Amino acid sequence: MSIGNRPETHAAMPADFADEAARIAVLIPCYNEEVAVGHVVAAFRAALPQAAIYVFDNNSKDRTVAIALEAGAEIRHVTMQGKGNVVRRMFADVDADIYLLVDGDDTYDAASAPAMVEALLKDHLDMVVGCRTSQEQMAYRPGHRFGNALLTNMVAMIFGRTFTDILSGYRVFSRRFVKSFPAISGGFEIETELTVHALQLVMPCGEISTPYGSRREGSSSKLSTYRDGWRIILTILQLLRLEMPLRFFSGIAGVLALISVILAIPLVTTYLETGLVPRFPTAILSTGLMILAALSLTSGFLLDNVTRGRREMRHLFYLNHRGPGDQVTR
Repeated sequence: MSIGNRPETHAAMPADFADEAARIAVLIPCYNEEVAVGHVVAAFRAALPQAAIYVFDNNSKDRTVAIALEAGAEIRHVTMQGKGNVVRRMFADVDADIYLLVDGDDTYDAASAPAMVEALLKDHLDMVVGCRTSQEQMAYRPGHRFGNALLTNMVAMIFGRTFTDILSGYRVFSRRFVKSFPAISGGFEIETELTVHALQLVMPCGEISTPYGSRREGSSSKLSTYRDGWRIILTILQLLRLEMPLRFFSGIAGVLALISVILAIPLVTTYLETGLVPRFPTAILSTGLMILAALSLTSGFLLDNVTRGRREMRHLFYLNHRGPGDQVTR
C-alpha cells in the first residue's frame, strides 16, 4: 500500500480528470440533518458539477428529505438504522466509476473533493482518505483526537501499515474497491472496516489533508464517544478473528497455555518432591486448559486456510472491475 503526499491546497480539478466518461457519485448518508444537508448538497454540486449526488436518508424525523430534494439531490431511503447499513446499500445500489462518501453534517470541506478525485485517478489509487485538520476546539475535540490516535495505532499494530485518520468519514473510492467490499458493520465502525479491507487486499491508497469544521448551530452529533469507541474496538477484534484467525486463536492458545503452566508448576514441584499429586481439581483444570489451548491453535490453522481462500476470491472479484483512471482518456 502506498500512502500519497498530502497537499495543503486544493485546486480545481484539471480538465483531464473531469472527463465525463468518469461517472462520479457523491454519497451522503443522513439522519436528522435538516440544518446542514442543503449546504452539503450545494457545496458538492459546486465542487463537482459533473457528479450525481445521492442522499440516503436513514429514518430522519425532520425535514432532511425535503431540503435535500430542494437542493437537487436524488433521494434513497434505508430503513435499517446505522451508518454501516446505509453504506452497504449505497455501495450496492449506486453504479459509478468513482464514489465520494461524505457525512451530511457539513463538517467536511467540499473544496477538497476535486483534489481527492484527481489523486485517485492520477495515481491509480483505490481509496483516498480525507485526513481531518482543524484548529477549532469544538470541531475536533481532544477526546476524539485521542480516541482516533489510539484506534489508529491499534489497527496499525494488528494489520500493519495504516492511515493517519482511520475514522474519517470523507473518502473517495474506485469502483473496484466499492464492488469488492463485503460490509458487515452496522454503525460508525464502518470506517474501520473500510480501512481494514484496503489493508488486507494491499490496495494502493492515499491521504489528503482537508479542513474540518464545527457543526452548524442547531445540528447535533449522532456519535457517542464511549459507546461507539467500544463498538469500534470490538469491530477491530472481530476483523482480526475473521481476517487473521491464526493470530487471533494463537493468542488465545498462548494465554490458556500460560495459565495452565502456572497452575501446573506447584503440582509438578510437589510430585517431584513427594511423588504425590494432592490437588486433583487443579491438575484437572490445568490439563483442561492445555487441551483447550491445543484446540484453539488447531482451529487457528484450519480457519487460516479458509480465510486465505476467501481473501483470494475477494481479490479476484476486485480484479474483475476497472482500475481507477482506466475510464479516463488522457
